[in-house]
Amino acid sequence: MAQLSAQIVSHDEGFKQQISRLLRACGVPVAIVEGRSAEGAAPDVVVVDIRADASSGMAAIERLRAASGNVAIFAVASSAEPDLILQSMRAGANEFFPWSGGEPTQATRAMEESFHGAVRRTATRRDAANAGGKAPCITHAFLGAKGGAGTTTVAVNCGVELARLTKRSTIIIDMKATLGEVALFLGVRPRFTVLDAIENLHRLDKDFLKELVSKHKSGLDILALRVLTRMYDYVVIDAGNVIGTCVASVLYGADTIFLVTNPDVPSIRNAQRLVDRVRQLGAGSERVKVLLNRASDQILIAPKQIETALGYGIHHTFPSDYRTVSTALNSGVPLALTNNSEIASQFDSFTRQLVGMSDEAKAEPERKRVFMGIF
Repeated sequence: MAQLSAQIVSHDEGFKQQISRLLRACGVPVAIVEGRSAEGAAPDVVVVDIRADASSGMAAIERLRAASGNVAIFAVASSAEPDLILQSMRAGANEFFPWSGGEPTQATRAMEESFHGAVRRTATRRDAANAGGKAPCITHAFLGAKGGAGTTTVAVNCGVELARLTKRSTIIIDMKATLGEVALFLGVRPRFTVLDAIENLHRLDKDFLKELVSKHKSGLDILALRVLTRMYDYVVIDAGNVIGTCVASVLYGADTIFLVTNPDVPSIRNAQRLVDRVRQLGAGSERVKVLLNRASDQILIAPKQIETALGYGIHHTFPSDYRTVSTALNSGVPLALTNNSEIASQFDSFTRQLVGMSDEAKAEPERKRVFMGIF
């Protein structure tokens, strides 16, 4: 196992010495560093002391997370207060540990075992990521400004286009607790549900997960589960229009949050609220991109007004074509696989832009797999 680099952020020298000893006792080679390497590489692990000044510690965590999405950040506090744990996770910490000053108690031993386990997991993840040099899985979450905004239509067609254009392993997840329509839009009837997974958690490995997945002819897999193993290159999530606990966790982990809205007052009002909610959650508002769906020449709210109201530019616009979309929905065949309509070409253009592929580029012949978990 390759050596890890670790940094300790604290003004307490005694604390830094104790954490250094704890890091070196993990059974994993660890080198203590002061910051980035000469080549500019970030440490593998950063332990942040938030005992004395929580606000300063949270700011440090946010800076670290903004600088690197891969570094494992461990927050250490004086006690395991729920609000403090939540704040640290929102700031970008991966792990949280209560610190009792190193006194040899049962609680201290439990904390040390948990700490050692977290370091070993970090080393395992880094080794797995370095093996073969695979690119990380990319997750796109589609969040609707309101019910009926077209979120499922956009998510499904984006997923189909990703699978078609890249020929890489792609899965779409229906996060709506009830009345999810992803399978309906694809003309697929899943053989299993999330209840099958819950009742068989002891069997939830790669082979069992494959049994829970329904296959679409485009190459897109469909899954209505909240937990995935790291099997795919692209994960597309239909998050619905309500930010519940599960959707919030998805937004934390998503590389991009596409907010799907329509050019009408109720949609824009709700989109404003969702933007504010994402900021409150600390999910990273810089990852939010606005998709304007059902645009037409007759809209009363101009795109510039929408951008001003939301504080974001419109990333992409999909035209209003009720007849074409309805026909595709009723037939269970995605737009990308049915015709050469303007809206179908827009999904093609949008997805090509998403993967950095020009209009003339051909789909990649190689199909690769990585693993990704959503919790």
